[in-house]
Amino acid sequence: MTTSDEAWEERIAALWAALDDHEEEEFLEKVRGLTAELPAGDPRIPFELACAHDSTGSSDRAVPLYRQALEAGLTGVRRRRAVIQLASSLRNVGQVKESVTLLETEREAGSDALDDAVAGFLALALADVGREREALSYALVALARHLPRYNRSLANYARDLTGEPA
Repeated sequence: MTTSDEAWEERIAALWAALDDHEEEEFLEKVRGLTAELPAGDPRIPFELACAHDSTGSSDRAVPLYRQALEAGLTGVRRRRAVIQLASSLRNVGQVKESVTLLETEREAGSDALDDAVAGFLALALADVGREREALSYALVALARHLPRYNRSLANYARDLTGEPA
């Protein structure tokens, strides 16, 4: 990463940290301004714009932008975030089955610090398609990792809800 890339990353991170300090349209304009500094075709452009639309309540506008970012070769943690956020936005616009499919696939794609986010959003989508016991199981297994005690017991009981081996 070049110095200018690092500076841009710092500026976009600072803008996101100040999201609540801006009116929705002002925030969108600031994101548009920062993404305009990136080279054409950079997958961060549609990703950051999608995030901005999502965070200002426009999931319908975010969906095609997340897809564009992924198709353009978004990588690293942003790629995983894009999948999670796309799935969440799809759920918000009524495309719940696709949301479930994306998140189930993402669970199998590898493991990182966002595993519990995948599980949480998958739980929401599963509940929406009538798979509540499975949803509860995913949510409780994710929660179990963060408890000071009873981690193993809670995770095992959660897995029992779906008949999954401990």
